Amino acid sequence: MHVATALVRMGHRVGGLDLDLRQKSFARYVENRRSYLSRKGLDLPSPDYRDLPDIDQAALEPGENVYDRRLSAAVSALEATSDFILIDCPGSHTRLSQVAHSLADTLISPLNDSFVDFDLLARVDPETNKVLGPSVYSEMVWNARQLRAQAGLKPIDWIVVRNRLGAQQMHNKKKMGEALKHLSKRIGFRVAPGFSERVIFRELFPRGLTLLDLKDIGVGNLNLSNVAARQELRDLIRELRLPGVTPNF
Repeated sequence: MHVATALVRMGHRVGGLDLDLRQKSFARYVENRRSYLSRKGLDLPSPDYRDLPDIDQAALEPGENVYDRRLSAAVSALEATSDFILIDCPGSHTRLSQVAHSLADTLISPLNDSFVDFDLLARVDPETNKVLGPSVYSEMVWNARQLRAQAGLKPIDWIVVRNRLGAQQMHNKKKMGEALKHLSKRIGFRVAPGFSERVIFRELFPRGLTLLDLKDIGVGNLNLSNVAARQELRDLIRELRLPGVTPNF
């Protein structure tokens, strides 16, 4: 949501889809934003979020997957009006997620600073912390890269974002950094600066707001934590290296 809103505020047209059909956190975030803006009579820059369209089963080709058609229809509808399309994928391995990965020019994987989450990227020897092999998720990314290569598309720019970082330089934090650096060379991703653990992110969700909206709703003086969080977002946007995008907030 912060990436989408930042891009819109920089003048880009942004479409959004949520493929986590059970939890739909991204969809809920946008819904909360629309409700809040309507109640307050505000008009703040927002992504053009859309639900996946329903598809008549009779319209499917023999053997065609209905979810493939729903995603294809949604992306096609947004392509004409969007400079960027952001797709939020579920944490689980689903057909929709697999197809979406193959469509991605840029893949952002948020990773909590824990070896529990690291296991989603790779299997690690508990004694030596040596990487034993890629996880199911990493293999899915590899398969998506293969599909793109076969279609003559450019490789996915895969970025792992360290999320919910603690303020202190703890031993686990250092070990995670070293492990990610080693793994990034092995399976081909970049490690981007992420977001620290901050209460503000949880407080903004019910109203659908982002850090970039605070001044527009009357927050005149940002505290040090909010200023630092804006800088983290700025650093992330810069590290994504999206075409034509230069952070100016």
